[in-house]
Amino acid sequence: MGISDALALLIDELNQLPENQKVNALNSIKIKLHEISPFVNEPVDCVLWVNSDQIEANDYNPNKVAPPEMKLLQHSIREDGYTQPIVGFWEGDHFEVVDGFHRNRVGKECADIRQRLKGYLPVTIINDDRKDKSDRIASTIRHNRARGKHIVTAMSDIVVELKRRNWSDEKIAKELGMDADEVLRLCQITGLAEMFSDKEFSMAWEGDIL
Repeated sequence: MGISDALALLIDELNQLPENQKVNALNSIKIKLHEISPFVNEPVDCVLWVNSDQIEANDYNPNKVAPPEMKLLQHSIREDGYTQPIVGFWEGDHFEVVDGFHRNRVGKECADIRQRLKGYLPVTIINDDRKDKSDRIASTIRHNRARGKHIVTAMSDIVVELKRRNWSDEKIAKELGMDADEVLRLCQITGLAEMFSDKEFSMAWEGDIL
């Protein structure tokens, strides 16, 4: 039997399943195909449909979308569908959002969209080497910085959190796409610059705070 014949039989079997079982089966197939894909290291190679109740927002996202932009995002998803999946990390019994904080909100809070998607949301899973929370925080910041505005106080809190996780100023600057002065200013906002100063960036900042 060739691949085409086997695929036809598989499709016929899938079409006989109840909807939730079909979704689960398709997810399982996608995962198996992803494992043998030439692009196995690219999360977007495998997008799963996950019940939205299994997806939880992270508690560190510093990106804020103003009401007009939020309405535009809702309109875009209504008209164009989900063109970008939510990036998630499996955390025990749920997916924690790494990127797609607002796409997650739209899928849960807009009744018509939630109904259209039958309570599911598209999720791609971040690579396993992002398991540590500090790595996931850095990934969220990298996703956000190129397209949104961060709340400065939230960003400073994140820098402090990474410092407490023994990240040097140099590593924070590299991983979050900042320069030395920006890291130092964010520490100064919290009043912890002196506590967290190190030999790389110990010079006092001269000028206005952000």
